[in-house]
Amino acid sequence: MTIIDFQTHPDRYRHWRLEVDGDVATLAMDVDENGGLFGDYELKLNSYDLGVDIELYDAVMRLRFEHPQVKTVVLCSDKERVFCAGANIRMLSQASHAHKVNFCKFTNETRNAIEASSSEAGQTYICAINGTAAGGGYELALAADYIVLVDDGSASVSLPEVPLLAVLPGTGGLTRVTDKRKVRRDLADVFCTLEEGVRGARAVKWRLIDEAVSNTRLEARLKELAAKFAGRSDRPRAGKAGGVELRALNRELSGDVVRYDDLVIEVDRKGGHATVTLAAADAPAPAKVADAHKQGADFWPLRLARALEDAILHLRANEEDIGVLIFKSEGDPGRVLDYDRFLNAHRDDWFVREVINLWRRTLKRLDMTSRTLLALAEPGSCFAGLLAEILFASDRAMMFAGRRDGDNRPEAAMGLSEANFGLYNMSNGLSRLETRFLGEPESLKSAKALIGETIDAEAAEAAGLVTFSYDDIDWDDEIRIMIEERASFSPDCLTGLEANLRFAGPETMETKIFGRLTAWQNWIFQRPNAVGPQGALRQYGSGARPQYDRGRV
Repeated sequence: MTIIDFQTHPDRYRHWRLEVDGDVATLAMDVDENGGLFGDYELKLNSYDLGVDIELYDAVMRLRFEHPQVKTVVLCSDKERVFCAGANIRMLSQASHAHKVNFCKFTNETRNAIEASSSEAGQTYICAINGTAAGGGYELALAADYIVLVDDGSASVSLPEVPLLAVLPGTGGLTRVTDKRKVRRDLADVFCTLEEGVRGARAVKWRLIDEAVSNTRLEARLKELAAKFAGRSDRPRAGKAGGVELRALNRELSGDVVRYDDLVIEVDRKGGHATVTLAAADAPAPAKVADAHKQGADFWPLRLARALEDAILHLRANEEDIGVLIFKSEGDPGRVLDYDRFLNAHRDDWFVREVINLWRRTLKRLDMTSRTLLALAEPGSCFAGLLAEILFASDRAMMFAGRRDGDNRPEAAMGLSEANFGLYNMSNGLSRLETRFLGEPESLKSAKALIGETIDAEAAEAAGLVTFSYDDIDWDDEIRIMIEERASFSPDCLTGLEANLRFAGPETMETKIFGRLTAWQNWIFQRPNAVGPQGALRQYGSGARPQYDRGRV
C-alpha cells in the first residue's frame, strides 16, 4: 500500500508558489498537470487532488509560524484566465469512497485553517480571481476574507456540481454561501444550478464576491487592500520577531508501529484498533517566553501538536480498517500543567498564540475523525490540562483506580487548568467540558472548582470527568470487553452514532459543514445517480447524458 504522507516543504511544492514581501505574502496556485497523487488523471486548469491541498495546508501553517510579520496573504493563480477548476473529476471517479470522504474532510479543514488565520491570528486572506473559479475553486475563494474578481466579461464564480456531477459542493460551499457570504436563499438556489456561474456586477450584487475590477486595475487594487488589511493586524512588525522554522517531524514507520518524539502509534490489525500514547515533556516549561522562541519547533507543546496532527491524518488516510483509537499518556501531569500555566501567561505573544491555535485546530481534527475514540487513564498517565482535552474528546474515558501489584508507577490522577474552560473550544463554540455538561451547569461549576487539585479515579468519576473507573480486579476484563464489543459493531453505524453525539449544543458554520453537508455528500457519493455506471460522475466528459433513478429517498 502506498502511504499518503502529509508532510512536505516549500522546496518540494509542485503546485504552489509562496513568496513573502514584507508584511504581504503571495500564495499562487500553479498546479502541475502531471503531479497527481495517484492514478492516471491530469490536473488540468488548476484542478486539484489531495496532494495539492497538502501543500496548501503546509503553506498556511508556515505563514503562521515562519513569517510572523505577514499580515495579509494574496491568494491567486499563476495561470492565465483560470483561477481554479475545483476538485479533479477524473480523480474523484477513480478514488475509493473512503478516499473521497477523507479528501473532502481534509480540504475543508484546510479552508477552516485559512479562516482561522484571520479570526485567531490577524492574518487576512484576499482572493484574486483572474478567470474561472468553479466548484472547489470558488470554495477556496470563499475561505478568504475578501474576494476580488476580474471584470472582463468571462471571469466567473460557480458551483456547478449539481447540474454537472449530481453531487454537492462537498467541502463547505453551500454553507459558506449562505452563512458566511449571506447570499439570499433563493438567489443561492439559482446560483448553485447555473452551470456557467455568475460574473461581474451581478456577482457583487448577490454578495458572491466583494468587488469586481478591470484587469488593468487589479494589481493596484490588491496593493491597496493588502495595505488596508495589514493596518488592522496585531502581528509583529517586520524585524521585531523572528519566525520559527517548522522542521520535518522525527517520524519512524516500522511495521505496525509509528514513532514520533513524543507520541507512538501501535496498530493491532487483528483487533481492529490502534493505541496512541502521548508523552509529557521531559523538561520544565521555559522560564521566559524568549526561551520558548529559541526552542522553536522543539518547544514541547508545538512538537506534540504537530505529531498528534500528523498521527490523526496518517490513521485517517492509511489505516481505513482501524476503527477504534485508544489514547493513553505517560509522564508527569505536573509538567503538563506547568506548560499550561506558561501558555496561559504568555498567550498574547504571537508564537505562543500560534501554538495554542494549532492545538485548537488539532483537537477539532480529532473531534472530526470518524473513528471510535477511547481514552485510558492508567497508572503513570498524565491526562492533565491540555492533555485532559483528549479525555473529554473521547467517546468514553476510563480511569484506573489504585495501583497494580508490582507496578511502581504513580496512581492514575488527572488535573484541570484554565485551559479546559474555553481555550480550546470545539467547532460548536463551546469547550469540551461545556459540551459534556450541557444539561448540568452545576457540574461545570464544580469541575472548575477542581482547578489545581490532584483528582484520583474515584473523584474523577464522581465529577463526571471520566465515564467509569475500575480497580485492578476489573480493569483488564472491562477494557477488553469494551474494545472487542466496539470493534464488532458496524463501522457505518458507529460513525453516524459518534458524529451525532459529539457535537451537542449550538450549531455553527463549522458544525453545519461537517455534520450536515458532509453527511449528505457522503451519502450522495455512494448513490448510482452520481457514481453508478450511468451516473453523472462517470459520464462526465463522455458526451453521454447521465441516467437518473427518479425515485426520491
